[in-house]
Amino acid sequence: MDVEVRQETRLQQHLRAPWRGAKLGLLGIPAMLVGLWFITVISMITSLVGILLFPSAVTLLRRQTDLYRDLIRRWTGHRIERPYLPEHEYEAGAYGVLKRFVDRFTDPATWRDYLWTVADPVVVMFTAALPALFIVYGLWGFVLVAFGGALIVEHGVIEWYGFIPVDGGWEGDAVLKTSTLVLATAFTAGGFAMAPKMMDVYGRWGRLLLGPTKKSELALRVRHLTETRSEAVDASAAELRRIERDLHDGAQARLVAMGMTLGAIEHLLDKDPEKARLLLAETRQTSAQALQELRDLVRGIHPPVLADRGLGDAVKALALDHPLRPEVTVDLPGRADPPVESAAYFAVSEILTNAAKHSGASRVWIDLRYEDGTLRISVTDDGRGGARMEDGTGLRGIERRIGTFDGVLALSSPPGGPTIVTLELPCALSSPKTSPS
Repeated sequence: MDVEVRQETRLQQHLRAPWRGAKLGLLGIPAMLVGLWFITVISMITSLVGILLFPSAVTLLRRQTDLYRDLIRRWTGHRIERPYLPEHEYEAGAYGVLKRFVDRFTDPATWRDYLWTVADPVVVMFTAALPALFIVYGLWGFVLVAFGGALIVEHGVIEWYGFIPVDGGWEGDAVLKTSTLVLATAFTAGGFAMAPKMMDVYGRWGRLLLGPTKKSELALRVRHLTETRSEAVDASAAELRRIERDLHDGAQARLVAMGMTLGAIEHLLDKDPEKARLLLAETRQTSAQALQELRDLVRGIHPPVLADRGLGDAVKALALDHPLRPEVTVDLPGRADPPVESAAYFAVSEILTNAAKHSGASRVWIDLRYEDGTLRISVTDDGRGGARMEDGTGLRGIERRIGTFDGVLALSSPPGGPTIVTLELPCALSSPKTSPS
């Protein structure tokens, strides 16, 4: 389920779901117009005009269904991947136009999108929008009891509310009014009560038709693996360059200096023992600094506490050294694979660094837990908020790092805070492993 939906209370879901369903019902109007334009272009497909217009009609159709996918993700919690087959690079000219036309025409997702625009305006009325209709009908019952029934009787209109007749005997019949109130209350309460479930049904319907087919799912998977492999190779190369640079500028330089100093000591042992003794003390200090830099470098590659004690204890140790002293909650019944633990650890480290540098926060909370085959990590701070993925805060790099393991990153950072960064990495846990005492 999507992070935004999970953060809502049950009461908020019941109150918001009917109006979200109503909006989805109203969205069917522009969807039908887009569908009509698409089928109009299809009718011209035997002419050059239809071939030229078809790619733009498909683009418009995809924008409409992308809007549905986004709303379904945010309002129902069902994440729907874009199902479209990867497109090629198209050269200019007639051949490129024809190639684009063929690719989009033969993509099964194009026709599933069109089927959505045809079927959804009907389906939505019996799923997501149905609770709103119940609530409106319930409110109409209250209006009838308050003054609407009297107006209907006065004008001699034949009207029924459910199974209750609103006729000439309405004004003097308290039983009819009481029955109407009870029925109106039932419709209104039922609309709010059933709304989250109907939204969930609608989300499943959307995932069924707007999600990838087997063919496109395989193609998307291949593309995703290609991208993440490339990113993993780039990240590994960058890490190797960083290690090489740190060794060259740090420990290696100190070891070279130690070698030169030891050479000078050899010449001074007989001539000036006192100065040789001073140089030996300096060499000892340099060797200690080189050793500390090597330890820091190893800790940056893979912290010993992470290897020995696991992700939970490693994050707790990280929190102890952080200036904001985050509160850490861990509920992990076992250990993930070392590469997953390493990616999660360095992602949390980067997020904490961002919080210290940019958020202006005074408190940070870290929650690690394992649910439904997924390692979930949330980092929350009480800072100023307003963070965005595009602000260059390293979140894109974290997203690419965990993307290698099919992980996802979600950011919630309204102006004024709080900022919540949530990581989800699918994985399996083994039994806890600790180092021997």
